[in-house]
Amino acid sequence: MLTLHELLAANPYPGRGVLYARTHSGAVLGGYFLTGRSAASRDRALRLVDGDLVVGPLAPGEHDPLRHYAAVTTTRDWLVLGNGEQVSQVAERLRDGAEPTVALGGLEYEPDPPIRTSRITALISLDGGRAAVLGAARPSRASRPSTNVMTLAVRDLEPGEAVLLTTYASDGERVSVAAPYAETAVEAKTAEDLLDEIWSALDSRFRVAATVVDPAEGPAKALQVRQDL
Repeated sequence: MLTLHELLAANPYPGRGVLYARTHSGAVLGGYFLTGRSAASRDRALRLVDGDLVVGPLAPGEHDPLRHYAAVTTTRDWLVLGNGEQVSQVAERLRDGAEPTVALGGLEYEPDPPIRTSRITALISLDGGRAAVLGAARPSRASRPSTNVMTLAVRDLEPGEAVLLTTYASDGERVSVAAPYAETAVEAKTAEDLLDEIWSALDSRFRVAATVVDPAEGPAKALQVRQDL
């Protein structure tokens, strides 16, 4: 099984990513990161807004629903992480009593042809992170325009195990939709270690921001970094 560093190092422009991981000390953590190639995509930061971690522009400007959204939020039972406005939608469904797979259902990939970026979402339980449900609303590899919605339920990660979702597989120039998920290994013992492991593996040409969140503590106490511009 490839390590997280190996996976990210082999994918210079992964777009955005979510991670469900258990460190070697036994802590279960959620991770989120974003990368960008264009000036507009790089002109972003993660900020705490009304209890959520929100991706927004560095300076006040026009809202772009494909680039600006709540990336990390919580419900009574779940930490919710993802790469778009579906994070708020899924969280609201959970608050209304929907089961995780139902809350992740019926989503659409992003309206950004020709890539048709997947919407990726991770739900990590607040019972010590014993369970996670990961979702990817992806374009079909065939010619049909309808969305494939795939969910993966994971329980009881062993120390050092993780599951990663990214939007893209890319060499930095050519971009295609990534596989729905990858099982991987982390070296981290602490949350700080995991954040450093993510950040150091991302290509310095494209990395924008990253965060690691303890589900029990929520977005307000998330660890995060942003590349100096």
